Amino acid sequence: MRRRLSLICLLALISFAGSRSALAQRQHTDTADQFGPIVRSYLGYLKSEQEVVDDRASRHEITRAYYIRNSNRIRALRQIAMRIARQTDNDYLPELEAAASDELGNLFEQPPTLSRLRVGEVYSNTFRFLGAVRSGDTFYVFARLDPYEQADLMEKEKTNSAQAVKAGASEQATSRPRRVGAAH
Repeated sequence: MRRRLSLICLLALISFAGSRSALAQRQHTDTADQFGPIVRSYLGYLKSEQEVVDDRASRHEITRAYYIRNSNRIRALRQIAMRIARQTDNDYLPELEAAASDELGNLFEQPPTLSRLRVGEVYSNTFRFLGAVRSGDTFYVFARLDPYEQADLMEKEKTNSAQAVKAGASEQATSRPRRVGAAH
């Protein structure tokens, strides 16, 4: 009798664990299902990256600190990607880069000052700042501009600098003192 009761409890526990696992899997699938194929593909890519990091950690190929930082980076990229997809309601994601404060030198020749970063601003004609995500470390997430956006920004800069030079030249011309010559 007691053995039978233990067996029933064990089966109920296994069944409960299996249903929880299926529910978690379905919730993950449901989250991905709300996005289009491009966003789902990117989220799948991030999941694969996490599996690679997990595998390398299980084989003791990487340090614990490396594992934690990269897992947190993947989590930050996932969070920003889902936010972009929900806000824009568009199946498009730019190329995303997430860097901790000590890694900004990997993205920029002269890294911007962290306190001056503004969401939506473009830095070095290459990256648009999307926001900071606290996931263990604080990760600063940027979208890499496509070549057309970069070319457009550089053209606008040329136009603005040419106009500034022209305005400076006309200002000098109008403010130059007149020469009063002596009568001959």
